[in-house]
Amino acid sequence: MWAVVLALLSLVVGLLYQCVRRHYSSWQRLGVDEEPAKIPMGILDTVMKQERSLGMALSDIYKRHTGKLVGIYLINKRSILVRDAVLARQIMTSDFASFHDRGVYVDEKNDPLSANLFNLRGASWRNLRNKLTPSFSSGKIKGMFATIDDVGDKLVQHLKGVLEEAGPNSEVEMKELMTTYAVDIIGSVIFGLEIDSFSNPNNEFRAISSEEASSKSLLLKIHNMAMFICPPIAKLMNRLGYESSILTALRDMMTRTIEFRERNNVVRKDLLQLLIRLRNTGKIGEDDDEVWDIETAQEELKAMSIEKIAAQAFLFYVAGSESTAAAAAFTLYELAMYPDLLKEARDELDAVVQRHNLRRTDKLTYEAVQDLKFLDLCLMETLRKYPGLPFLNRECTEDYAVPGTSHTITQGTPILISLFGIHRDPVYFPNPEGYDPHRFDASNMNYNQAAYMPFGEGPRHCIALRMGKVNSKVAVAKILANFDLVQAPRKEVEFRFDAAPVMVPKEGLKLRLTIRK
Repeated sequence: MWAVVLALLSLVVGLLYQCVRRHYSSWQRLGVDEEPAKIPMGILDTVMKQERSLGMALSDIYKRHTGKLVGIYLINKRSILVRDAVLARQIMTSDFASFHDRGVYVDEKNDPLSANLFNLRGASWRNLRNKLTPSFSSGKIKGMFATIDDVGDKLVQHLKGVLEEAGPNSEVEMKELMTTYAVDIIGSVIFGLEIDSFSNPNNEFRAISSEEASSKSLLLKIHNMAMFICPPIAKLMNRLGYESSILTALRDMMTRTIEFRERNNVVRKDLLQLLIRLRNTGKIGEDDDEVWDIETAQEELKAMSIEKIAAQAFLFYVAGSESTAAAAAFTLYELAMYPDLLKEARDELDAVVQRHNLRRTDKLTYEAVQDLKFLDLCLMETLRKYPGLPFLNRECTEDYAVPGTSHTITQGTPILISLFGIHRDPVYFPNPEGYDPHRFDASNMNYNQAAYMPFGEGPRHCIALRMGKVNSKVAVAKILANFDLVQAPRKEVEFRFDAAPVMVPKEGLKLRLTIRK
């Protein structure tokens, strides 16, 4: 009797094992170059062990292969890593109809805080994108510029105080400093708050921001990973009552601010004012002068709920604070190691200040910042070497025959593009480990233009890229105008594991500065 039971059990285990093995060799049978899977986690094995972040794990796979496509497994989900830059760009632009969604969790009806522009699908995404696009026009950003410049001045005053207290040539952790700068801009411009985290690091908004960055909640980590890897699990968690305490705290903070403004007819030139207008009128409008007027409507006539407004604000906070801080900090880090480039950047800044009739330590103007053309090239090279998001993701929304191959990507297949891998591939960018802003000179252009995609491409490219570039340029310009960077030896940045899809330096980004005379 027991022998029969053991024999049946062995048979079942053996069949199950063969089924699992067969599943994890699907790509090989389909004739697609395959990354060997570590059962049961697939390529997420090193991520779950906290050895590599997802962006670095995808870059490792990119380096190990040479073809256009690599078949990978996200736990048990068959996915594709696109290695070819031209194909990647085609997927996001001309063939967008077959890849118009990201395939991440969203539940507009039951979880409106998940319904942000990044997550939304199909017609819902397109409708909201069209409504939000006017928020980030050059005219709107110019209207918000005074607030951005004020935060830049607070950054300078804080850093001067640090150096005066610590002494000349003091070492400063630049990434941390720039994160504070970026969070204050987000808090001020997007959430409409009067904050100064340099003088009051324990303010309510910074406390919530710090909680988001340092949260060790297992449920939060499971939910965040499920949103990307397995949306049904995230959906089930929300139906069972799970809520992000960070999102709800930011929603409550925004609710108070919106109600105060509407009750007291307060108008402030910031993104929140534009979102309030969208909520009350259903549109933001193209006129850069008239959109700042207060518009109110009865609650039942409002076009958007506060939850949906808060969802967009949270997205801009998450995406904007990290990208702004990283771009500014990495630019200064690289300039400190290239004295000729540092001199060129500072000479340009001094010339622009003079041309716009400003003093070097004076407030900047939007026009002066736009005139910093070499600094534009520096930021382009920084975003090439250190893309804000090290990978892009899409979902195949209808079967797609891959050009130049015999393979058809089936509907529902997740698509991943390793920006970090492509941007550091010598096939596309000569001397990829170096730092060469002049590769982007119109007279030089020694790179493959199809391969440069720091903000994504096509209809789903980053909506706030203009504002992000302005924020980063202001920070770098303020530092160069008021401080001398002490030359540092060449040292490539190493990255540590982080659950968020960003690149976090293992040892920070430490620079030595002196106050400029």
